[in-house]
Order: sequence, then C-alpha cells, then structure tokens
Amino acid sequence: MRFENKVVIVTGGGSGLGRVLANRFAEEGAAVVVADIARGRAVAVAEEILDAGGDSLAQTTDVTDASEVNDMVEATREAFGPVDVLINNAAKATDADFLSLKEGAWDKDVAITLKGPFLCSQAVLPDMVENGSGVILNISSVNALGYYGNEAYSAAKAGILSLTRSLAVRYGPSGIRINAIAPGTLRTPAWEERRRANPEVFERLTKWYPLGRVGEPEDVAGAALFLASDDAAWITGAVLPVDGGLTAGNMQMMEEMIQGDEPS
Repeated sequence: MRFENKVVIVTGGGSGLGRVLANRFAEEGAAVVVADIARGRAVAVAEEILDAGGDSLAQTTDVTDASEVNDMVEATREAFGPVDVLINNAAKATDADFLSLKEGAWDKDVAITLKGPFLCSQAVLPDMVENGSGVILNISSVNALGYYGNEAYSAAKAGILSLTRSLAVRYGPSGIRINAIAPGTLRTPAWEERRRANPEVFERLTKWYPLGRVGEPEDVAGAALFLASDDAAWITGAVLPVDGGLTAGNMQMMEEMIQGDEPS
C-alpha cells in the first residue's frame, strides 16, 4: 500500500470527487481527514472509511476561514501526526451569466476555490518543511486552461495553477512536491441539478471528448494517487489534464472546418 503510515487531508471530502479521493487514499493505507463545510457529509465519509477498516477523522471546516483551517490541521496532528499529503479539492462554481454575476457570488467562488488552497497550504507547510517531505495536490480544472463558462470559478482555478508553480519552486529545496490536476467534466452530484433539467446532458457532452465519454471521479483519483505517491518523486510544479482529451483538440470542429475543402 503506497500510503501506509501517511496522513492525508482531503478538503471538500464529503461528496463527489472528494469522497472518492478520501476512500481511495484510505484503501492505500492512509489515515484520512475528511474536511467539509457540511458536517454530516464529512462524518458519513469518515464512517465509510472506518467501517472498511481504515483510519479517518471528520472535520467541519470552512476553508476560507484561517482559524478553522488551523484548527483542522491541529486536530489532524493530534489524531494522527503531521500532514504528509494535502489534497486541495474544495471549490465553488456559481452558474450565472457574467453580466448577472453578483459581486458577492464572485467573492465566494474565488474565496473557496483559491483562498482555501492558500490557507490550507500555508497551514500544513511548516510541518512539511520541518520534516523535509510532503505533497500538496491542487485540484484545478480544464476551466483554467480554456473557456468553458463560470468566469469566477475559472479565474480561481487558473490562479491555483500559478500558486502550484510558485509553491513548487519555493519549497522544492525542502523536499516538498506541489502539483495540480485539471479534470474535465465529471459525473458527480455537482451535475445533478443540470442532469435533472436535461437528462441527456452527459450524452450531449460526450461529442466534445475524444475518448467518447465524460469522466468519473475514479479517473481523477487514479491520477491523484500517482502524483501524491513516491512513483512521482521527480514531478513537481506540473499540471496534469485528466480530461478525456478535451484540451487536446476537437475532431468535430476540425471536420466542420474542412468541409467543402475536399476535391469533388
């Protein structure tokens, strides 16, 4: 097991991708702290891990509040020891047209999605520096790499990529690795409202993905386990798209562009 005797925090760990990440790291031997603003969700995932024979602790944490973040890290230290791996997964995406986007909604998206990773990273880094090792993995998005809507969320996810590179360079000499994953569309509860309104939404989206399907949380979890493990010991400051080929290009666009160019 790649994470035996390791301590992992997963923010936004109470549902969707975070829930899968928490369970997968626990299966690989880690003691997992499930941090979520919704206590019930955090407790439910921690109990799943405990019922499966793993070690876990639920923490109710608002990642935009420095005191709550510090309390989370201190509770982790008391329960299991210093943090070995931090997964910055918590995020918020307001679904509003740009001209209708309220200042408060912008601030909330950016606070949860970008300020949260800043505060959480700042809280775990002192122990990592002292120990001469550690991994921070930031969950960004393809929205950081191109335009796919959600301007506030996208700007914050792009900021995460800059933060990833900056911290990787600054703390590499201390033996700490910082990387990011940029997922495409994932079949998670975050899409449930849209799917209820349009049951065929995932089928409509598949035409944009070269691999012919939207992603599953497990697709990202496999990449996360790799980047957080010693198998990726010489990888830092990297951004790994896990997007079914979305950002590589689009066959449908290419075919429409060349229509009429073929000789008759």
